[in-house]
Amino acid sequence: MSARPRFREQFLQAREDAIVESVNRLLAEKGFEAMTVDEVVADVGIAKASLYKHFTSKEELAAAAMVRVLDRALEEVARLRGLELSAAARLQAVARWAYEQQMAGQMPALPSQNSTLRATLTGDKAYMDRLMQLSDDLGAWIVQAQGQGELNPALPPELVLYTLFARACDPVLGVMRASGAHTDAQIVDWLVATCFKGLAP
Repeated sequence: MSARPRFREQFLQAREDAIVESVNRLLAEKGFEAMTVDEVVADVGIAKASLYKHFTSKEELAAAAMVRVLDRALEEVARLRGLELSAAARLQAVARWAYEQQMAGQMPALPSQNSTLRATLTGDKAYMDRLMQLSDDLGAWIVQAQGQGELNPALPPELVLYTLFARACDPVLGVMRASGAHTDAQIVDWLVATCFKGLAP
């Protein structure tokens, strides 16, 4: 008798995972405004009613995708914490990771000015907890790197933090990649370099 609820829970979790994975990919490919719930259910191969058992809106779908991204980012931060690297090198590695996630189609593209989406995200405890943890982790490295003279100490740490977050969805990557003139590795190297060293020679 006890195996049946566990099987149902596993089935529901597998279906939710499939939904979030689809949303993550569609958000990366099309962006929030262009993605539709109908596309998600068609991609996963379920009825819309089944999707609504897990998520009640397009905004909730986006929030779930962002929670998964933040989980992966926190795993990467934990991995980097275990390496013998300077704070600046860890920050550069995080930026590189974000670019590589974008290259792999794993970085959702969300609008910054959508008030309904913003309200959903700020009201989502799982999202906000992870975002605060990531901000604290990166913020500590930023302050450390500034203290060691590896980052400009005149810049407010939050400006550096927001710059790193913005790099996760940098449109330059897609434009450069679409040209077909450069390898993915070259593009990532250049973007990391310009993020941390600017455009000066």
